[in-house]
Amino acid sequence: MERESAYASELLHSRTYDRLTVVDHSLTTELVMGILRWRSLVDSQIAKSSAQPLSKLDPEILTALRLAVYQLCWLSRIPARAAINESVELVKRARKRSAASFVNAVLRKLAVGVSQLNKSLQHEINPASAEGLAASSAHPFWLVERWIEAYGIDSAFRICQHNQSVPVTAIRLRHPEAEELLRAEGIKLAPGVFLASARRVQHGDIARTAALPAGLFVIQDEASQLVAALVGHGSHVLDCCAAPGGKTLAVADHNPNADITALELHSHRARLLRTLMRAHHPATGTRAQRIRVVNGDARNLPFVTKFDRVLADAPCSGTGTLSRNPESKWRLTPEDLVDLPERQLAILRSAMTQVAGGGRLIYSTCSLEKEENEDVIERALAEGSSFHVIDCRTELDRLRQEGELIWPEPSWLTRGPYLRTLPGVHPCDGFFAAILERT
Repeated sequence: MERESAYASELLHSRTYDRLTVVDHSLTTELVMGILRWRSLVDSQIAKSSAQPLSKLDPEILTALRLAVYQLCWLSRIPARAAINESVELVKRARKRSAASFVNAVLRKLAVGVSQLNKSLQHEINPASAEGLAASSAHPFWLVERWIEAYGIDSAFRICQHNQSVPVTAIRLRHPEAEELLRAEGIKLAPGVFLASARRVQHGDIARTAALPAGLFVIQDEASQLVAALVGHGSHVLDCCAAPGGKTLAVADHNPNADITALELHSHRARLLRTLMRAHHPATGTRAQRIRVVNGDARNLPFVTKFDRVLADAPCSGTGTLSRNPESKWRLTPEDLVDLPERQLAILRSAMTQVAGGGRLIYSTCSLEKEENEDVIERALAEGSSFHVIDCRTELDRLRQEGELIWPEPSWLTRGPYLRTLPGVHPCDGFFAAILERT
């Protein structure tokens, strides 16, 4: 992750770690995700005991220190001696043997007051001010300040609190027998909060079930499922930023007779998307012949045919999914919120050219930032296009009438005419969606 800016969730679920036992994989996940969530507080403890500035430490040394400090201060079942010795050995194994004594000294100095340290670190998140909230919840100050300005201190507190917790695993059922088969494999499920086809995993390792590779269900947050449901019904559907494919599959399941085109910029992700479509279609009959995966750039869509439904789930800052991707908060900069909207606007402009008369375009992100959401929509419409905004409540009411949306108050899921969920305020990830209709 430090060397290549890889994502923790993708690495942890890659085949490289299949050989780990369930217990070891759970510990690995706790260590990696825990350090990423609480990194600023972990680093502050290291800095207090280190004579060297953290910026001067090699990545292998800093990583070994973080691993030990997290075990010492956040976990209770690993003995201090084991955590320290293991990190010293990791440094030696990384060919940084000369730093082993430094790592040992820092950790032993820190471990002396570890019981008192535990009490100081395990305090509640402080919502009294932007500075206190950012520091106590291990978030960059500039992000927390933005959320307070946009949503108020109470919502910002809930967002930060949610980001520091292990998120609920939600699934979307794709086969009538899926739920029964999962229960037979020891998986305990609860009903979804928003959607009739959603379930929430209460117990069991859903990723190791036979029903997952068989395509009987997909792992997908309910807010993401809801965005896909807003696409509605069409005969020719384009998903212009399709990978990893959860929304593409959901749109295909909602439109069993439609021709679906899924576009992906990166060739390796396009290959994975093709594999996913083939693997998941034993559960859905012959639909695989009507899903076409194309490798291309959404800013320059290569299609002559027009589509009656287009989904543009644009690449974004991901600030609505920081509980799942906590590394993003440490990588993101204010400058990104200048560059990203330009790319998103280019994708939206291109997607608008592909919509047939009377057709609809759904623009979505998993960002909490206005620049990537409302501002992009308003800039596109201000260019004199033949589109107008459809109030998302209209579609949410339709989904409720059809029995798919089970949440009793659709208006609670909107802000103005747009879908807007906030993590911690709503029981899901943070998503934005707008529906544009071509006249």
